[in-house]
Amino acid sequence: MHLSEGVASVPVLVTGAVLGVGLAAVGLKKTDPMDLPKTAMLAAAFFAAALVRVPIGPACAHLTLNGFLGLLLGWAAIPAILVAIFLQAALFQFGGLTTLGINLVVMAAPALVAWLLFAKAAGQKPARIALIAAFLAGATGIVLGASLMAGALAFSGEPFFPAARLILAVHLPVAVIEGLFTAFALAFIRRSRPELFDMEPLHAS
Repeated sequence: MHLSEGVASVPVLVTGAVLGVGLAAVGLKKTDPMDLPKTAMLAAAFFAAALVRVPIGPACAHLTLNGFLGLLLGWAAIPAILVAIFLQAALFQFGGLTTLGINLVVMAAPALVAWLLFAKAAGQKPARIALIAAFLAGATGIVLGASLMAGALAFSGEPFFPAARLILAVHLPVAVIEGLFTAFALAFIRRSRPELFDMEPLHAS
């Protein structure tokens, strides 16, 4: 879910850069240094998820794990995503350096929303509620991210309206897949290593 170089308009790039710098500053300030090892581990997972991608006009579709990162890291998801998308741009030309800010907003803002809405239920409630919350967090990350990307394209000019609509349509099935992945991954973590993320062991309701 990356905007490519040379696609977004200058106002969109500037707005994305300003918002991205603000998000990064707050995320770094709120990240506990003790959480850096798990933040790095999940940043690597986020980085790897983007390697399998399907080009869609000026963007691409792939699993992002941003809802998953949001659930497990909270504010620390922002520096994790920032490092990953910078390396993706530098090593594989996914996105770009001029679009780093807007791509950070597209992927990190939904991660925060997923954390705020679903982290408590995913970490504390009985199994059925926890897995539903995890599914919704994963799906929310994709749907909100695709919506923000479509909005960035739409504000870049009328020629990008068809691409914006296509991005929204294509990411709906991706949201379902991401939701299922997030639910299964969270269930595994809560059964195997819940102490890593301050969660109760998963139990049946």
